[in-house]
Amino acid sequence: MLRVLWTAFVGLLLAMTLASCAQGVMASGVAVASADDPEVSRLIEEYRLGVADKVRVTVFGEAALTGEFLVGGNGKISLPLIGETQASGLTISEFQAEVAEALRNGFITEPRVSAEVLNYRPFYILGEVNSPGEYPYTNSLTVLNAVATAGGFTYRADNRRVYIKRADADAEAEYPLTTATRVAPGDTIRIRERLF
Repeated sequence: MLRVLWTAFVGLLLAMTLASCAQGVMASGVAVASADDPEVSRLIEEYRLGVADKVRVTVFGEAALTGEFLVGGNGKISLPLIGETQASGLTISEFQAEVAEALRNGFITEPRVSAEVLNYRPFYILGEVNSPGEYPYTNSLTVLNAVATAGGFTYRADNRRVYIKRADADAEAEYPLTTATRVAPGDTIRIRERLF
């Protein structure tokens, strides 16, 4: 009897060890890290401007060239003196350099340009949340914050994983739904219905 109990205990211990090792892989074969894994947080690369972003451009010493501008549907911002300037797809530092270069070409000898994003483009959330739709983006937004903004999960929601499609991507990617899973401006978040 003692031998049977010991064998069962060792078997249970082995099963628990294997389960914890396999925690990072789902049945579908898509790698998913545990909540304690630093790789759980979705890597968000340096922000690139996009349509509907509102940007403040400051040209030091030139009040007439300073103002707040919206990235239009063509991905450009219309600025005084230089006209339309490409913004979509550029980082803030790349955009600043582009504006400075345009001003340097016949307008200002040594322009000092600063730019900052005032309002990011919105994110979208759909699926098993109480109020799916479009919401304004805020800095350091996580999926759980986005779900809370959308009224929380429905009772059918799969709250273990989330599907996110970047604004410039062709397909969505699956991520673990943890407190560290980040959202970027323009993302479309989909919360799936749980299977059981």
